[in-house]
Amino acid sequence: MESPTLAGWVGHVEDFAARRWQREPAVFTPGTLASPFGLDELDAAFDGGLLRTPYLEMVRSDKVVVPPEAFTTSRVVNGTTHHGFADRAKVVALLRSGATLLLRRVDQWHRPTADLVARLSEEIDRRVEAFFFLTPAGGQGLAVHRDDADVFVLQVAGRKTWYVHDAPAVADWSPGELPDGERSPRLLHRVLEPGDVLYVPRGFAHRAVGAAGLSAHLSLTIRDISLQDLRTALERLLSEGLDLPARPLGEAAITDACATLLGHARARLDAIGPEDLRPAARAARTRRPDAPPVTETFAGTARDWETGAPGTRRAGPASVSGAWRRLRDAARTAR
Repeated sequence: MESPTLAGWVGHVEDFAARRWQREPAVFTPGTLASPFGLDELDAAFDGGLLRTPYLEMVRSDKVVVPPEAFTTSRVVNGTTHHGFADRAKVVALLRSGATLLLRRVDQWHRPTADLVARLSEEIDRRVEAFFFLTPAGGQGLAVHRDDADVFVLQVAGRKTWYVHDAPAVADWSPGELPDGERSPRLLHRVLEPGDVLYVPRGFAHRAVGAAGLSAHLSLTIRDISLQDLRTALERLLSEGLDLPARPLGEAAITDACATLLGHARARLDAIGPEDLRPAARAARTRRPDAPPVTETFAGTARDWETGAPGTRRAGPASVSGAWRRLRDAARTAR
């Protein structure tokens, strides 16, 4: 099934951008289930046998750390012991005791989720990452906290009660759990059903509690630019067109490089405005070097290999025998 676009979740995108985006939380009910990752895909990941930390962890809202050995197992490969492989029996036992299963960066290892993330990232011009949560009824994975990202929650299975509070009262806020003394007005209280989509603006405090059954949802976190992103982009813009040796030799050369660098930066700074800096920072943030496009498959390579398509390398009997003859002839010549 093709992943739905943002319009398929929120309806009129322009209206959502004007009224909701980074302003207030909202719940939407699309006509079809939005998530490409659900309980069947979760089982397939466990069945595959390669799911391991740091892609999975288990958390509790009471701040008790669940150690990896409590939900993983070790394997011996080629005589070496490797740790951190997902153990479904241990995970289920912890779920029954109230813990929450968290799968990190599902977009890095599940192709349909990666396709959805790529599409959403292109639509909104921001970097998107995917996380999957599985919570038992009454369980709460995280206490009230703020995320440094806008979040779309795609409810997959079970029911989950969400509480969304107001935005930070100060500009210099920090992500993570709210301090014990901080209170934030509640804006939304809603039980999500399978197929529902919840939007939580960046920085708005929230928590979720399993309401019925095993509650599963996919969180799509949308990363926006930070001050460090702006600084990095400014440095890059100020350096554009600058041609200096990477290692000036001697004090005179270093002094000349300083003067050239400062002069170039001053000239560039006069030409750079917010309309240049913001998109440059966002473009760098949106890039996903850890998820390159797949340009060739093993199945396709195997077919080309058999047909001898141009540009492929063959290692069939003919090429092996030819190499063997060359080695034999070289040995005879050496005698």
